[in-house]
Amino acid sequence: MTVAATFEIRFTRYLQPDGREAADLPSFAADPRALVPDYRAMVFMRALDAKAVAMQRTGQIGTYASTLGKEAIDAGIGGVLRKEDVLLPSYRESGVLMLRGVSPHRTLLYWGGDERGNVFPESPRDFPFNVPIGTQLPHAAGVAYAMKLRREARVALAMCGDGATSKGDFYESLNAAGVWQLPMVVVAVNNHYAISVPRRMQSAAQTLAQKAIAAGIACEQLDGNDLIAVRDGVGRAVEKARTGGGPTLIEALTYRLSDHTTADDATRYRSAEEVAEQWKQEPILRLRSWLHAKGAWSQAEEQALAKEAAAHVQKMVQAYLETPPPGPEQMFEHLYARLPRQYAVQLAQLAEETERDVEHHAG
Repeated sequence: MTVAATFEIRFTRYLQPDGREAADLPSFAADPRALVPDYRAMVFMRALDAKAVAMQRTGQIGTYASTLGKEAIDAGIGGVLRKEDVLLPSYRESGVLMLRGVSPHRTLLYWGGDERGNVFPESPRDFPFNVPIGTQLPHAAGVAYAMKLRREARVALAMCGDGATSKGDFYESLNAAGVWQLPMVVVAVNNHYAISVPRRMQSAAQTLAQKAIAAGIACEQLDGNDLIAVRDGVGRAVEKARTGGGPTLIEALTYRLSDHTTADDATRYRSAEEVAEQWKQEPILRLRSWLHAKGAWSQAEEQALAKEAAAHVQKMVQAYLETPPPGPEQMFEHLYARLPRQYAVQLAQLAEETERDVEHHAG
């Protein structure tokens, strides 16, 4: 018997949980102050997230999926994508979209039940929030295939959770990306839980990254709580895809510090001790500790940022609250390129009734 093939999965980490350096830093991190914008973005994400949870609890928005704990992943990806690239998010990527230029008040609109929040005029190439698990991945393969056909130096980057890696959509997309050598990057955010199902119960694979091996594409695991590791790993994968090097699957290890959504109670399936231990790994404290140690961030700057973030979040909340509610005619939109006759008749009837109501109240 001979060995037909051998494989290995590499893991990348630059910052320890306490902020100490675990390895020589990549060139973009040589000047710590260059990463201050990333840190600021992460703080803004967390402030908005906390406010969104509070708004759901008070009935101002509907069910909400928290981003607590994955700020480094969102900031790292947002920092390396170009405007002409295409992001295909799941439903927990409001932080990346913010860095893509999308106003956070659209996130509130979306979770408030207003589909206008799923349209991003500030970043029109990006796909909308995607709640069905994994269905954005075949879309990513299609987008990347179009980029390759057109010989464009662009990248399609799809994000999914660890649960999505157990779906057929995931495997089919990786297979297509490998066969056609597409300019595509998939970031699997391994936050340890697919709703209430722990990672160990949904896959016997030693890593999620190795699922790319069968598709013949590059793969890597990295510390998703380490902003520098995310920027480095995703940045290398994106540049490889952009220059014709083919696709990559990245498994970003993090932890969902929140409930799955505000409709979930995570205390039913995980212990307080487990969560407390994971708080020691969280990304914002880690990066702040490193910046402090390097003299690139001060307590005064931290206090000023907290006030700035609170003011900005309140501005986004106000923009959401001041947005007029959608009219009933929106139920007919985004269904067909041309409305079927029966729907067109109903839309006309609705318009007539609306006009009569306006005249009645005006009279």
